[in-house]
Amino acid sequence: MTTLFGIKNCDTVRKARRWLDNANVSYTFQDLREQPVPAATLEAWLQQVGEATLLNTRSTTWRNLPAADKGERTVPRTIQLLQQHPTLIKRPVLVHSNGIEVGFKDSRYAELFA
Repeated sequence: MTTLFGIKNCDTVRKARRWLDNANVSYTFQDLREQPVPAATLEAWLQQVGEATLLNTRSTTWRNLPAADKGERTVPRTIQLLQQHPTLIKRPVLVHSNGIEVGFKDSRYAELFA
């Protein structure tokens, strides 16, 4: 089962959804704002791709966080931040049979679904 996690109005998520639709890839979409990701899932993602890949430190949400939240982070604290502020999750997150992909590149999706 392939699942795409993102936010409906995110341009990159729209591109990924359009690519999957055009390639006739069967997937489900989960909006991160409407259906928060469980802590255990976030922890698994962090283990697979790392904080640097999953945590969007270039976002407006990140820039607007208090300095205390941006300091030294532990896995539990990062998970708490991602749950409180789903826009801190780099998008889209594609969970597929071989693992997960963060972000969208049409060439990478073409490799995955060749």
